[in-house]
Amino acid sequence: MKQILQNMGTGETSLVEAPAPRASAGTLLIRTTHSLISAGTERMLVDFGRASFIDKARQQPEKVKMVLDKVKTDGLMTTVEAVRSKLDQPLPLGYCNVGVVLEVGAGVTGFAVGDRVTSNGPHADIVRVGKNLCAKVPDDVDSEAAAFTVLASIGLQGIRLIQPTLGESIVVTGLGLIGLATVQLLRAHGCRVLGIDFDESKLALARAFGAATCNPGAGEDPVAAAVAFSHGRGVDAVLITASTKSSDPVSQAAHMCRKRGRIVLVGVTGLELNRADFYEKELSFQVSCSYGPGRYDPGFEEKGNDYPLGFVRWTEQRNFEAVLDMLAGGQLNVKSLVTHRFAFESATQAYDLLTTDKSALGIVLQYGSAPDTRTQRTVALISQAPSYNARRPVLGFIGAGNYASRILIPAFKAAGAQFHSIVTAGGINGVIHGKKAGFAEASTDLSGMLANEAINTIAIVTRHDTHARFVAQALAAGKHVFVEKPLAIDHAGFDEVRRVFDEAQTNKPAGGPQIMVGFNRRFSPQVQKMKALLAAVKEPKSFIMTMNAGAIPPTHWTQDNAVGGGRIIGEACHFIDLMRFLAGSPIVSVQGRRMGDTPGVTVTEDKASITLGFEDGSFGTILYLANGAASFPKERVEVFAAGRVLQLDNFRKLKGYGWPGFRKMNLWRQDKGQSACATAFLAGVETGTPAIPADEIFEVARVTIEVAELLRSQG
Repeated sequence: MKQILQNMGTGETSLVEAPAPRASAGTLLIRTTHSLISAGTERMLVDFGRASFIDKARQQPEKVKMVLDKVKTDGLMTTVEAVRSKLDQPLPLGYCNVGVVLEVGAGVTGFAVGDRVTSNGPHADIVRVGKNLCAKVPDDVDSEAAAFTVLASIGLQGIRLIQPTLGESIVVTGLGLIGLATVQLLRAHGCRVLGIDFDESKLALARAFGAATCNPGAGEDPVAAAVAFSHGRGVDAVLITASTKSSDPVSQAAHMCRKRGRIVLVGVTGLELNRADFYEKELSFQVSCSYGPGRYDPGFEEKGNDYPLGFVRWTEQRNFEAVLDMLAGGQLNVKSLVTHRFAFESATQAYDLLTTDKSALGIVLQYGSAPDTRTQRTVALISQAPSYNARRPVLGFIGAGNYASRILIPAFKAAGAQFHSIVTAGGINGVIHGKKAGFAEASTDLSGMLANEAINTIAIVTRHDTHARFVAQALAAGKHVFVEKPLAIDHAGFDEVRRVFDEAQTNKPAGGPQIMVGFNRRFSPQVQKMKALLAAVKEPKSFIMTMNAGAIPPTHWTQDNAVGGGRIIGEACHFIDLMRFLAGSPIVSVQGRRMGDTPGVTVTEDKASITLGFEDGSFGTILYLANGAASFPKERVEVFAAGRVLQLDNFRKLKGYGWPGFRKMNLWRQDKGQSACATAFLAGVETGTPAIPADEIFEVARVTIEVAELLRSQG
């Protein structure tokens, strides 16, 4: 299949060949027939991508501050690499899609194969969309018109926020696609509408829909026009659907409103507000969030949990349905909004038009390729398949998210890995990052990868709840396994991996598959130096490890015990392994305490103290804290032993106190050992000697789960 991507670093728009995704639980797989380019939003994205780095920075001052803070803690080069990687992540374009259902995922009701649906899927031959972001298209609404559903829902949500009543006078500022749809929906509410724009052709459309108009570009005064339109009383409400850096639309809205009028921002404007403008009239100002309630809620959009109708009448999905009903009833006319039509294969020409012709409105993409050419699950990334040395690791990667693409794949590439296949759920990330790294193919067919005899090693870099299952499947297939932490998020997953691993070793006692978790910190050069220094110390050691983790929302997937396993299992496991490595002795006791409940504060386990005891008498405390300052070092490791101290800050600065012949070891750039970790794993597979003994892997995984359960029991 093909999909449109936007490179945020260069501004290049491209049509990329990718493997078709599979329907997952709670989703629909849809074969696209039409999609609509959102002229305002997508033009803004393309323009941003084509801007220089300086202009990008000017447009996002809050991101510049984040970058400067990262330089202070992680160093310049690490920060530069992170920024370049972020800008090099192509962005799928589009959110107005219509097509036919190909597959229905587990747990989905109300939809069937063959249904015609609209969704917020991107511009692609095949899209996978959560069930709550889809709506059936009525038989009397054609697919081209249905492509306007999601975009019109943005305007509809703004209307719901101003709560118009019959006969009220409403101003719509900005008559792009959303603005013109909003005009019609307000007219259907029985409102009098004044449309404001600088483009006479758009004003003519608004008049055709029954609105009065004002053209500031022709010297007309928007505030005076609005006051006259409202019979001198001031308008009841203003909906701003414009996209501009200026704050004028908001300021003008305040001046044209009556006392206690309502202003809702649907578009994007400057927000330099004058308090007096709002204070004297007691105006209300609100920013509308996309298509409606449920937007950006993972429980609604990803898990498919609907809001009760009696309490939330209009969710984003129900807004889609309302727009479709308006289209079916003739109250919403979008035919006149279509200015251009392109075959999907010519989509790059459509985006060229978008940036050169500012008068372009509705640009519809039509998908005419044969269905059977869209559904391939594997695509070649290089013209000629390479030859592989079967005596060395030949890798298949599962996952190509941010960490995999920015850190792990480059680390394996630098270590000389032989890349074969990269499998992702959606397909497109595998193509983007697989092609860059030199993989032979990208796929969405996991079973095909595991059955491929040419692949002898699997790297797993997916969401935490999939790790144990994928590890067990790969081991059962006889593959060596590298899994990004954690190994498992619960005892059931841990026990299954242990069972399959032991069984694999029994079946091949001379050389069963190896298993390794990506505990890279033990391989960092400074930790290796610490280990060498501590080797001369024969008495017990004391450890203090502080992770200034930073706060993340309780709704983030890593905080979900069923998906991410929580931050102790997902992240603090690094430090449990690091302490185990430096102690060089088995863990024999575990204690823990999390921060207590506080009224009005959501309690999570990411503010906790963990104390480990070791067989040789050593002990250590891990302070995993999400309530510290970002300017403080993110990771600090301190070791006290035999009258000496080692202190490591952020894997950049190592100091020795009282160590004969050692004072410091500082690095120009942060090195957490990812490259050395990948190198060690590959060497272990090739030589038959694991980089980390399997017993340590399982010990750390078991202890980590026990720690998390201990902390949760205190709630």
